[in-house]
Amino acid sequence: MRQFQVILRNSSVFAILIGLLTGCSEPAPQALTAPGLPEVGVYQVQSQSLTQVTELPGRTTDFRQAEIRPQVSGILQKRHFTEGQQVAAGELLYQIDPAPYQAALATAEANLSRAQAAATNAEQRLKRLQGLLASQVVSQQDVDDARATLLQAAAEVQAATAQRQVAQINLNYTRITAPIAGQIGRSLVTEGALLTANQSEVLATIRQLEPIYVDLTQSSSELLQLRRQIQHDGQQMVSVSLELEDGSQYPAQGELQFSEASVDPSSGMVTLRAVFPNPDGLLLPGMFVRASLAQAGQTNAVLVPQAAVKRLPKGATQVLVVNTQQQVEARQVTLGRSYRQYWVVQEGLAAGEQVIVAGLQKVQPGAQVKAVVVQE
Repeated sequence: MRQFQVILRNSSVFAILIGLLTGCSEPAPQALTAPGLPEVGVYQVQSQSLTQVTELPGRTTDFRQAEIRPQVSGILQKRHFTEGQQVAAGELLYQIDPAPYQAALATAEANLSRAQAAATNAEQRLKRLQGLLASQVVSQQDVDDARATLLQAAAEVQAATAQRQVAQINLNYTRITAPIAGQIGRSLVTEGALLTANQSEVLATIRQLEPIYVDLTQSSSELLQLRRQIQHDGQQMVSVSLELEDGSQYPAQGELQFSEASVDPSSGMVTLRAVFPNPDGLLLPGMFVRASLAQAGQTNAVLVPQAAVKRLPKGATQVLVVNTQQQVEARQVTLGRSYRQYWVVQEGLAAGEQVIVAGLQKVQPGAQVKAVVVQE
């Protein structure tokens, strides 16, 4: 029994020793590490020169257009042009049968000659009667009658002269000429057609395509902003560039000419007109284009990404800036116009400062952060 107690006592001591050894071999719990600084993406503000560009839809329209119509009636004898060709101002296009008008002119000339002969005779008679009046061979009444006859003969000469001018004008109108230079379209009549003076049907149309107009549409509010910008920058001319329907750029620059004096009440839009050189005839009337209006540039403009700007409840605008101590600072800014995905900052930011654009929801003003520059 005593031997068993000794063995049990020794076993307890052994168990205690094993426990102590096991406890010494367990690793100590690791100390808690401090969390890292929150990381935010920042955009480094820089100043640069800007050119304000306004993009507007539009359509091309001919610089001048003339619809050819006859001014006298008659049978069309001949067409003197090739459809689609360039014609000069005054070039003969159509010839109407001139025979009836030549006869009318001859009749008017004969009437004029008759009236002139009557006037000459009346003048000579008056002179003779005036010579006999002193000898009282004729009375004063005879002289007055002769003077009245002369005045009537002179009036008939004037009337005959006017009739001759009308006959000459009508004869000239049998030659239908081009009123302007340009490209003439297809002819809607052929030889032998009966034409009527001032008819509604057009014979052909001439379009002057060099230069050419581009009519643009812009909202009235944008037009006001454009005018203010032009006045502020002191611009004398606004240059315009074109993008064609296939996406290519038109090689020549144009100039903004004028805007309509009224606003379309149904759409609130105003029509602007620009003029472009078109020496090769690449632009045709009716083409859809996109125009870019380049306004005067702004030097040392400070830009901030639109994603970094926060609108406050009272309408102010704010950005979060990482200062030189790597702390977040709330900064109110005054914004100007937009430029692509940026705002132009008028007040509140300077070049070189860092604006938070990513991780805004993780930080508050006064917090210490780690700034990582990102590319916009």
